[in-house]
Amino acid sequence: MDRGVVLTEIGRFGVEDVMLDEPGPGEVRVGIEASGVCHSDLHVVETGFGHPFPVLLGHEGAGIVEAVGEGVDRVAPGDRVVLGWRSPCGECRWCARGARQLCRTPRAAPQRMRADAGVLTGVFGLGTFATRAIVSADAAVKIPDGLPAEQACLLGCAVATGVGSVLKTAQVWQGARVGVIGCGAVGICVVQGARIAGASEIHAVDLDARKLEAAGRFGATHMGAGERLDFVFDVVGRPETVAQGIGMLGHAGTLVYIGLPQPDSEAVLPLQRVFDRRMRFLVSHGGDHVPEEDFARFAQLALDGELDLAAMVTKTIGLEDVAHAFEEMRAGDVIRSVVRP
Repeated sequence: MDRGVVLTEIGRFGVEDVMLDEPGPGEVRVGIEASGVCHSDLHVVETGFGHPFPVLLGHEGAGIVEAVGEGVDRVAPGDRVVLGWRSPCGECRWCARGARQLCRTPRAAPQRMRADAGVLTGVFGLGTFATRAIVSADAAVKIPDGLPAEQACLLGCAVATGVGSVLKTAQVWQGARVGVIGCGAVGICVVQGARIAGASEIHAVDLDARKLEAAGRFGATHMGAGERLDFVFDVVGRPETVAQGIGMLGHAGTLVYIGLPQPDSEAVLPLQRVFDRRMRFLVSHGGDHVPEEDFARFAQLALDGELDLAAMVTKTIGLEDVAHAFEEMRAGDVIRSVVRP
C-alpha cells in the first residue's frame, strides 16, 4: 500500500494509505524519490487554493518512472524525471501563437489516486508528498543523470519560479542592478538567477537577518533596499512590498511580481512616478517556465556548478514530518526541507 500526506479540510492533514489505479492513456506512474516543502503547499493547507477535497499535498517532486499508459513515448520506465505543475495544453490561443508560458488551460490532472476520504486531487495536478503518484505524461520531464533527487526536485518549483523569473520573465541583462524582496527559497533562486545573468549588483531585502546572510552566500552583493535599480523582484507579494519595490526602481525600471497575493489585496500605484520613469510591471507565474523546455536547462546549470542546489537543502525528512516542516518554514528556520518518502 502506498502512503501520502492527505488534506481532508482546511488545516487538517496527515499521512494516510493511498491507492493508485494503473496509468491511463497519456499518464505515467512515478515512484517519488524527493519532494520539496514549498510555501504554496502551506497556502493550500490554509486556504484550499481552489482544490476540491481531499487533496494529496506536494507539487515539487522528482522520481523514477515506473509505468506508462497508452500513447506515452516521451518517457519510459526507469527514466529519472522532475515533475512540472504547469504543462501547456498546446491548443489554446496562447499556445497556438507560440506563447506556451501563458497557457490558461494546462493539462488536466488524472483522477487515479484515492484515500479513505475519496478520490484525491493532487496539488497543481501532482501530489508529490507520497510514495508514488500518477500524473500527466507531459508533467514528467526527463533530466540528466548525476543530479541527486533531493536537489533535482527543487527544479520543479523554487528554481523554475526564481531563476525563470530572472532569465525568462524579466530577461535581466548583464550589468543590470537588481533588487530581491523576500529571500526564502524562491528569493534565493532569484538571487542565483541574477548572478547567472551577470547582474552587477544584487540587493537583498528581508526582515530576517538569517535570510539576508543566506542571500549573501548565494550571490547577493548588498543587504537592504537599493535605489535606481533596473529590476526589483517582489517575492513576498504584499501591497507594501509592491510600494517598496516601485520606490527602489530607477528610470525604465521593471517590477517583477512573483509572490502569491492574499485574496482581495490591492496595491496603490504612484502613477506620476510610474509614468515619468517609464516603469514596467510584470507578473511572473511560476517563472513563466515550460517544463519540457526549461527543466533540463536548469539541471545543467546545477551540474555545471552555476546553480547551487545542494546548499539550498537544509534537511531531509519523512512524510510524517511535513507538519513540523511547515512550522519551520513559517519561522524561517530552513531554506528548503525535502521529503524523502
